[in-house]
Order: sequence, then structure tokens, then C-alpha cells
Amino acid sequence: MLSGRALAIAVLAWSMVKVGVDRLFGAKTGLALFHENYDADRLPEVTPAEREQLARFSRCIACGRCDLGEAPRIARSEGAYPGLMAIVLASSRSMPDFDAAVVALDHVPERVLAEKELECPTGVPFRELARFVRAKAAAAPALAERAALAALAEGSA
Repeated sequence: MLSGRALAIAVLAWSMVKVGVDRLFGAKTGLALFHENYDADRLPEVTPAEREQLARFSRCIACGRCDLGEAPRIARSEGAYPGLMAIVLASSRSMPDFDAAVVALDHVPERVLAEKELECPTGVPFRELARFVRAKAAAAPALAERAALAALAEGSA
């Protein structure tokens, strides 16, 4: 039985051989495989530039300063807007339900996002985050449509 480093080397070697064989025989890899696995969940791919953005969005330390003064806006939203901190945390720690995030962000004017950027102790770019979330929400219907078409094509094959 292998263990420790020998096991790790064997697993890595097997994985390398498997990936090489898969590519040699035309198995889906990379972005094509990502779309096959995640389009139905409406999870969009993230470009290298967007990955850099996500790192900046993730600066949030959950201090709550961005929620100061937001109570009236939260109340007016009737549950759609939980406060800016919750949106930032959800949008930067995982791939959220972008449709829900857009609805929440609709309650926060651009000028408020700009003001909150100045107050944020870690410099979270709220306006940039809002643009990112809106762009991903706009792409979601196309992902769902592509997944549905792929499922239809697979069913007729």
C-alpha cells in the first residue's frame, strides 16, 4: 500500500496520464467542460481580470460601516435589500444568485455606493462590484438557454 508522498506522487501521475489521454481522444476539458457542468446552474465563467476584481471585492472585513444609515433603504425594500455588507460578502465569497443581488442593488443609488467607498476602511470598490454583479446577472439567461439547448440535443441523440 502506498502512503504519504508516494501516494501523492502516484495520484498526481495518474491524473496527468488521465488528462493526457482524455485530451488525446477529444474529451471536453477547460471552458467547454465548465459550461457543460455549470450552465444549467446559471453559473458564469470568470475571466482572469474578473478573478482579480473578486480579490478586491473580498477585502470586506464585515465591519458594518457600509450599513450605517441604510435602515430606511432596507425598510423601504421590504426584504429585497439586506444592507450593503451582506451583498458584498455574498458577492465576493461565492458566486451568488446574481438576480437577487441585482434586485438588492437596485435600492442603492450610484452616489451612495461612491460615498460608501470613501467610508470603507478596506477600500471595497462598491460601484465596481455592482457593475460586476449586474453583468453576471445579465449573462445568466444566456447560460440557462445554452444548457436547455444542450439538454435537448443530448436527448435527441
